[in-house]
Amino acid sequence: MAEKEIVKDPTPAVSPIPKLAPIAVEKPKEKAPEKAPETVTEIIEVHKTPLWLGAFATIALLVSGVTAAYVFMLQSHVAATEASLTQATTDNNLLKEQLNDTNLKLKAQGQALAEKVGLTEKQLDDKSNELVAVQKNTQAAQVAAAKLAQHQITTDQTVEAVKTEVAAVRTDVSAVKTDVVNTQIEQQAIKKSVAKVASDTSDLGNQIATNRTELKQLKAKGDRQYYEFAIEKGAPAINLSTIKLSAKAVDERHNKFTLVIGSDDKNIEKVNQSLDQSIQFYSGKNPQMFEVVVNGISKRMISGYLSVPKDAPKPIQ
Repeated sequence: MAEKEIVKDPTPAVSPIPKLAPIAVEKPKEKAPEKAPETVTEIIEVHKTPLWLGAFATIALLVSGVTAAYVFMLQSHVAATEASLTQATTDNNLLKEQLNDTNLKLKAQGQALAEKVGLTEKQLDDKSNELVAVQKNTQAAQVAAAKLAQHQITTDQTVEAVKTEVAAVRTDVSAVKTDVVNTQIEQQAIKKSVAKVASDTSDLGNQIATNRTELKQLKAKGDRQYYEFAIEKGAPAINLSTIKLSAKAVDERHNKFTLVIGSDDKNIEKVNQSLDQSIQFYSGKNPQMFEVVVNGISKRMISGYLSVPKDAPKPIQ
């Protein structure tokens, strides 16, 4: 601490005014120059544990815990099994003792019964064996009867199934017979139709009029209707009965022509036909034989006739 200086006034007091208390003034003490702090370097080494080592340690702890728990559970299970086995052995021994007691009682009862009825032990054993054999035979007979009954049921079911299959086969055979009969009828009808077509074709082919005189003779027979025509090449089709005819090409030099026949909403083109040749086709709702014969040819025209069945419709107007 710095020293305090006190200043005193030497003049005595002359008035009753009280004196002021002296004021102490503290002079600041000069500070000594501070020394510069010394610098001290401290080296601290820090060693960090690798992350994989910590993870490995954690896994090892978990595996150890799981293994310890499993061993504990296994020991508990083994202990429980040993206890169950011990109890089963005890129960088994008790049952053996009870069975032995029962056998002894039965033997004693058998001996008492033998003595009562006057039979020896051997005779009683023989009688018992005989009764046991009878009982076994009875049981075997019952089992055999049950098997026979089951076999009979199976056999009956099989027979019923066979009967059903036979009935179905009979039905199929009947149906096949009916189909065969129908097929035979159809074949006969087809044969008749083919024969008729062949006959009509032969008749028409043999009855060709190459001129007007021969055509008059055919008309006189009255078997069919005949329509004469003369068609110019390229001209519109003409109507004869229910048929339309037009000439697409005419070759007078070689006596060839191309005829277009309109029948049943279809056009039939007959290419490179010859004179006096029978051109036959079927037409109508109930198909009938029609015939076209060209017996005359010029530079641009062909002429001939159309032969139709007698009951064919009249020409289209």
